[in-house]
Amino acid sequence: MKQIPEPEMHGKQVLSVFDFDGTLTRHDSFVPFLKFAFGRREFNRRVLMLAIPSIRFLARRLTRDELKARLVSTFLTGVDADWVSEQAQTFCEVFWLQLMRPSGLTSVANEIEAGSEVTLCSASPALVLRPFAERLGIKLIGTELEVVDGRLTGQIAGNNCRCENKVLRLEAVYGPLSQYRLKAWGDTRGDHELLAAAQEANWRNFHPAWRRGRLRGANGGKPSVSAVAHTTLQVAVNSDRNANTDDQQGA
Repeated sequence: MKQIPEPEMHGKQVLSVFDFDGTLTRHDSFVPFLKFAFGRREFNRRVLMLAIPSIRFLARRLTRDELKARLVSTFLTGVDADWVSEQAQTFCEVFWLQLMRPSGLTSVANEIEAGSEVTLCSASPALVLRPFAERLGIKLIGTELEVVDGRLTGQIAGNNCRCENKVLRLEAVYGPLSQYRLKAWGDTRGDHELLAAAQEANWRNFHPAWRRGRLRGANGGKPSVSAVAHTTLQVAVNSDRNANTDDQQGA
């Protein structure tokens, strides 16, 4: 954790920024949300359509952002935005207890009580995370999805909110970050630029100690094409939740 001299921090508003998936939650939320919203059968049918892009990603012929764009396009093209919002609200209500890390919730509450400006800053779609931010009582910066005439086009509006784009999005909302005492919480490569910009950088604080640096072993057996695509999407689009390497990318 970086520290700066006390006089430099005196009088500055504290801006507390939390990554969502894997930081405040026990695991990714976007792929499970898609399974919840579309149902297992339709989810598996659409995941099969992503098998080839997933293989191309594993072969390093497709970038992480390109694979995520394929995921969004495959599931959300032409879908009513209000329907997605309703599904997100129900998903939040149903999965809150099993998804959220209690220690993370306590930290968010402590930052609010201390008078900090608190926000989520996530690569997951803001449309999906809005109910979580509202329940937490904090602001939200996330990946924006393009909407035309009330329907999602299947395109990301602007950039995927990860890496340097997290810092750029924060500055677009709050102005120069130098005017704040910035505190940040993250857990993947996609949070490195945000953590580097912070005076107080918190890395995987809410993870159990035994999982902070451990890479989970693969299951045995020959996986199906659907399982390969599903697993690849979980890892590639939504990041290295249990990895111990700094070069893997967050969502």
